[in-house]
Amino acid sequence: MDPTTRAAGVLLHPTSLPGPAAHGRLGSAADAFAEALAGAGFRWWQMLPVGPVDRMGSPYQSASAFAGRPGFLDPSGPAPEAGDRDRFRAENAFWLDDWTLFTVLRRHYRRPWPEWPAALRDRDASALAAARRDLAGEIDAAEGIQWRFDVQWHRLKARANALGVGLIGDLPFYCALDSADVWAQRDWFAVDARGHVTAAAGVPPDAFAARGQFWGHPLHDWDAQAASGWQWWVERVRTQARRFDLLRIDHFRALVAAWSIPPAEQDARNGHWTPGPGRAPFDAIAARLGSLPLIAEDLGTITPDVETLRCELGLPGMRVLQFAFDGGDDNPHRPHNHTADTVVYTGTHDNDTSLGWWHDLAGEVRARVKAELGTDGHDMPAPLIDAALQSPARIAILPLQDLLGLGSEARMNVPGTEAGNWQWRYREGDLERAFNRAIRQRLHRCGR
Repeated sequence: MDPTTRAAGVLLHPTSLPGPAAHGRLGSAADAFAEALAGAGFRWWQMLPVGPVDRMGSPYQSASAFAGRPGFLDPSGPAPEAGDRDRFRAENAFWLDDWTLFTVLRRHYRRPWPEWPAALRDRDASALAAARRDLAGEIDAAEGIQWRFDVQWHRLKARANALGVGLIGDLPFYCALDSADVWAQRDWFAVDARGHVTAAAGVPPDAFAARGQFWGHPLHDWDAQAASGWQWWVERVRTQARRFDLLRIDHFRALVAAWSIPPAEQDARNGHWTPGPGRAPFDAIAARLGSLPLIAEDLGTITPDVETLRCELGLPGMRVLQFAFDGGDDNPHRPHNHTADTVVYTGTHDNDTSLGWWHDLAGEVRARVKAELGTDGHDMPAPLIDAALQSPARIAILPLQDLLGLGSEARMNVPGTEAGNWQWRYREGDLERAFNRAIRQRLHRCGR
C-alpha cells in the first residue's frame, strides 16, 4: 500500500462491526467491510488501537502496548497450525511472557498491579518463577489467545491487502499505569518504587475543555528509555507495523514537550510543559527497522517546533475540517491551507459526527461554513465530505458515520468522559447505503 498515492479511506474501529457479540470482531463482518471498501474505491481502513481495553472499553486505556484484544477473536475462525506457535513466540519474545503472566495475575488478584503482594509487584525473581510454575496452564491459555489473535489478524490483513485496501493503525503515545508494560519496565516510566505515578499525562485547558484533560498515564522517563536504546519504542513499532500498513503516532506533539500534571491534581490546569526527546526515538526505529510509513497526529496545542520536527521526519500531519472554520485565514485546517503531505478528515473518533457538529454550530460559524463550502446546509454532511475529497491532502479519511449521514447518536467518543463511549455499531444493510454509486463517482471525480 503506497501512502504517497492520492486515495481515500474510512475510519471504523472493529468494535463497530455488526454481529451477534457485544461488539464487533474479526471474521465474516470484517471481511465484508474490507470487500465493501474495495468495491467502492476506498483504499484505506483506519482503526483505533486494537489492544486489550479497560472496563470502560477505551482503546486508549490498554493493559498492553503489544497484545491484541481477546474480544476481537472470531470463535468460528480457522484453527492455527501447531508449527506456527514457535514462530509466533520468537517474533513476540520481547513482550509475550510479561503479558501472559501479567494478565493471569491481574485476573487472580482483581486489582491493579501496584496493589499486588510486594514480591510480585516488585518482580522478585523467585516469586515470578513460582507464579509461572503454579499458573502454567492459565499462562499457556493466555499465550494461545494471543497466538490465535495473531493468526486471525494477519488473515484479515492479507485479505484486505489482496483487495487493494491498506490498514491504518493507531499507536497511543502513553501506557496505562495498570499495564504489563509499566509493571515489567517501570524504570522507563514516571513511576516510583511502589508503582505510584510521579508525573501524569494530559493536555492543558483549551477551547474544548476548560479544565484540560487529565489522562493519568505516567509520563515517559526519556533518559531511561534512551539508555535502553529506545528498545520499547522499537519493539512496539515493530509489532504494530506487522499488523498495519500505516501507523498514526498519537499525540505526536509530546515528542517536543508534554503536559506534566502532579498526580494528586483533579484536572489538568496546574500542569506544566516538560521537554520531550525530539527525533531520537524515530532515529532508533529507522536504524533498526528501516523507513516506515507513519502519520503524525499533530492536533491540539501545536507550536512551530512541533511542526519543524514533523517536517524534518517527513511525516504527514492531520487536518480536521470540523476545526477549519474558527480563527483566521492562517488556520491550518482550512481547505485552502492543506498541503499534499497531510491526511484530511471530516472528523475523528474524538469529534461529534459531522451532522451532529453542524447542528450544534453557533450562527456566526455556521454562516462561515455555508459561505466557504457553498451550501445552504440542508445536505450536510455531503459538502464537508466533498471538501475532504477535494483537498490537496494525499489521503482523505471519512468516518463511516458521516458516509451514513448520522447525527450525534452515533458519536464514538466524548473526550474527558468515561461513560457511554466506544459503543456505536453499524447495522446490517448500512454498507449498501454508505458505499453507493454516488460515493464511487465522487471518489473518481476527485482523483481518489
